[in-house]
Amino acid sequence: MRTEPCARLRHWWIAACLLLAMLSGCRTLEPAPAPALRVMSFNVLVARDIEGPARWSGRRDALVQVIADADPDLIGTQELLREQGEFITARLPQYAWFGHGRRGDSADDDEHMGVFYHRERMRLIDSGHFWLSDTPDVPGSISWGTKYPRMVTWGLFERIADGRRLYLFDTHMPYRDEDAGARERSAALILRHIAGLPADVPVVLVGDFNDSPGNPPHQALAAMLEDAWERAPVRSGPEGTGHWFSGQAERRLDWVLYRGLRPRSVRHIDDAIDGVLPSDHYPVLVEFD
Repeated sequence: MRTEPCARLRHWWIAACLLLAMLSGCRTLEPAPAPALRVMSFNVLVARDIEGPARWSGRRDALVQVIADADPDLIGTQELLREQGEFITARLPQYAWFGHGRRGDSADDDEHMGVFYHRERMRLIDSGHFWLSDTPDVPGSISWGTKYPRMVTWGLFERIADGRRLYLFDTHMPYRDEDAGARERSAALILRHIAGLPADVPVVLVGDFNDSPGNPPHQALAAMLEDAWERAPVRSGPEGTGHWFSGQAERRLDWVLYRGLRPRSVRHIDDAIDGVLPSDHYPVLVEFD
């Protein structure tokens, strides 16, 4: 018995649809983009029991909330006392931190360049410290006429998701006008340390540099590192970072500099939580590819 033409066409149509469905199911799925690496620099302002907006007990909850909202993988803090570090990790147990008292011991009442890392996303491989002086390996050493010891805390980290490694350097340079030369020498010393690192491992330098871009310290560092605020395709927040609780930040004192990475975005976080500013500096948050 002959098959009717309409029946044959119907069979061909069904077969073609089945073939197209099979082919569409075999398409190669594009891999999901890698998650951003989120790095924060945050001068948290040393804890003080004084009246006004600088009082630690009045702003510590806001500070923790800003960090929680930003959800960084790594944080380089400045002016951190041990009690502040312990408060942050008690409220945000996904983070661990390390640091060293700048005067050369680990006294609780001294400032640390405290480095925090998200324990579920980053693994600490190595860490260390050096002082911004003629004798950088001598804890607490002071040179170049500075009033207080200044230092760098660094860590080598590995991202748990993909094994990528990077160095984070964290510093706080002297603040006085007469310390301009010391800031320039400090930048040169930091560059010498970075120059000795493996060239294929990215480096991020964060800190409160107490100087403006375009001045000698920034110019010196720009010979080896790039400035995320200047290079990121997306940036938000006020340009300045040091506001001293006025809400008006005139100078960009806090920088995130890098090599071997590509920034997606940078933000100066000027959020006030229930009207409370968490510090006298806005934190800087950078997302890297």
